[in-house]
Amino acid sequence: MTVEAELSELFRAERGRIVATLIRLAGDWDLAEECVQDAFARALECWPREGVPRRPGAWLTTTARNRALDRLRRSSVEAAKLREVVAVPDGSPEEVDGDDIGDDLLRLVFTCCHPALTLEARVALTLRTVAGLTTAEIARAFLVPEATMAKRLVRARQKIRNARIPYRVPPAHLLPDRTGGVLGVLYLLFNEGYAASGGADLLRRNLCAEAIRLARTLVALMPDEPEAVGLLALTLLQDSRRDARFDHAGDLVPLDEQARSRWDGGQVEEGVALLDSALRRGRPGPYQVQAAIAACHATAARADDTDWPQIALLYGELAKLVPSPVVRLNRAVAVAMADGPAAGLALVDDLADEVTGHLLPATRADLLRRLGRTTEALAAYERALALAPTDAERRHLTRQLSALRG
Repeated sequence: MTVEAELSELFRAERGRIVATLIRLAGDWDLAEECVQDAFARALECWPREGVPRRPGAWLTTTARNRALDRLRRSSVEAAKLREVVAVPDGSPEEVDGDDIGDDLLRLVFTCCHPALTLEARVALTLRTVAGLTTAEIARAFLVPEATMAKRLVRARQKIRNARIPYRVPPAHLLPDRTGGVLGVLYLLFNEGYAASGGADLLRRNLCAEAIRLARTLVALMPDEPEAVGLLALTLLQDSRRDARFDHAGDLVPLDEQARSRWDGGQVEEGVALLDSALRRGRPGPYQVQAAIAACHATAARADDTDWPQIALLYGELAKLVPSPVVRLNRAVAVAMADGPAAGLALVDDLADEVTGHLLPATRADLLRRLGRTTEALAAYERALALAPTDAERRHLTRQLSALRG
């Protein structure tokens, strides 16, 4: 492997940890990011001549810390901040404590996802500071101008400073709620990427990979948190279908029509194993239940083998944990598959005033079609088409309409 390739891997694997350490030491988010960037540039200059250090992550951390120290000295920052950085022993780059770095990264994740920040700010800050995406990349992924995203990041950091948001893992009595907030941010990132399709959406699709990587990091930092393990299992099981979800034209392929040979068996196997380990802890939560639903789909050899009664039961449990109309709509679909379209339609109609968007009329249209109520199905498909948010979904509904009319 070339030095450039090794540094690229290290950037993805170590950057967030090193930035987290520098933020703790210097208390300055911008300075931390700049000094870490300088450390990687210095490595690119030195390592081809001197060789890659035995512990490259420690070398980068020490180099970035020394750069921060130089910057603080030159700018005459308050003595307390300077003393805190100086207090870290210089020593060898090989002597940086990996446990401290892990603790710092956990602090950084919880700070980026603090509930005092808006959801948009939490997402942007996590991608920029923890995942290491550039401001331009984040802006393109979320379809906003780069200047808008830059302002969002500046406001988020100002909020952290002005509101004195503590740079720490929450105390025990706050940890369950705060952990749920962190998991919610990661799942939102995953879903943003999962909704994308085709080459034009490649950057947004990469959000799935970043969300999975961050979920792995959180599991490594919080191995006894079953919902973190459940989220990782869920994202792996869902992502296993990515190559089968769209055809060569970028059109959506329904789950029961997907070529299961194109599903990623390695991700399915890992996801199921993770789910089993989470459930053995006896503390089921929403992400574990959703992962169990995904596992029912992923482990069925054919669409006809899907255990729909079990999925309907799982959605019933999920509705108790997350009393959401969308969860109840998904349960209605599962009931329709288990007990017939009439049973599902009765549940869907009960949600008429609760679910907005295209999902309810699209679901209703499919059930009406299966019941032979063609005129009502056509009207429901047309309503769903008018509300569909993406080109892929609009093309799928247009095909359904055309087939029904034909």
